[in-house]
Amino acid sequence: MKTLNIIKYVFSLIGLGMLVGAYFLYSNTASFLEQAVTAEGEVVELVRSRSSDSVSYYPVVVFQDDDGRQVEFKSNTGSNPPSYNRGERVSVLYETSNPEGARINGFFSLWGGAVIVGVLGLVFATVGGGMVLAGVLKRRSRDYLKHKGVQIHATLQGVERNTGLKVNGRSPYRIVCQWQHPQTSEIHVFHSDNLWFDPTDHIQGDTVPVLVDETNLKRYWVDTSFLPQLAS
Repeated sequence: MKTLNIIKYVFSLIGLGMLVGAYFLYSNTASFLEQAVTAEGEVVELVRSRSSDSVSYYPVVVFQDDDGRQVEFKSNTGSNPPSYNRGERVSVLYETSNPEGARINGFFSLWGGAVIVGVLGLVFATVGGGMVLAGVLKRRSRDYLKHKGVQIHATLQGVERNTGLKVNGRSPYRIVCQWQHPQTSEIHVFHSDNLWFDPTDHIQGDTVPVLVDETNLKRYWVDTSFLPQLAS
């Protein structure tokens, strides 16, 4: 349980950090474009760069600045297969105060970093934030049921593993119980919150207390306060 809490907050912080980073990359490029001038360059080399599981090719471009000086730079974005060929003519953007910081005038060369970091940040923030929000909503619902819910006693069906969730290779336990509505005769099945220990030996009797919202029986909480607390 503690590991799960760490994961959701770490994911949220990483996501927010990457979104902030994406914003700064976007702002940096926007500021660069406001001052940049255009020149024509030529791809003279493709630098091969290997990571742990892939290879990318980064174009090296030569162009002439306004002072007639030949400037060479390596693009900060690479791809596989290469996006450019040796000898290919490309449009170049550069600041006259810093020609060596030139960039190829292409969407990915200009905005690729911000897009990649932003998308990754959005994924991390969505996963982590969703986990945090789900926890907050669950606590609010539980508090509501504690104050305004109606207690029923559902028949114990057993204890199961929630295999849809795994942390460090372990799945939590859930208490399963059911109750038949006295007016409609409908059977309602209830699952407890995830438990990180086997509660079987600590359940006394054949019924389990459940707090329900009478207007919406899908809103419920299996009261496991009778169980011992897991040592931290």
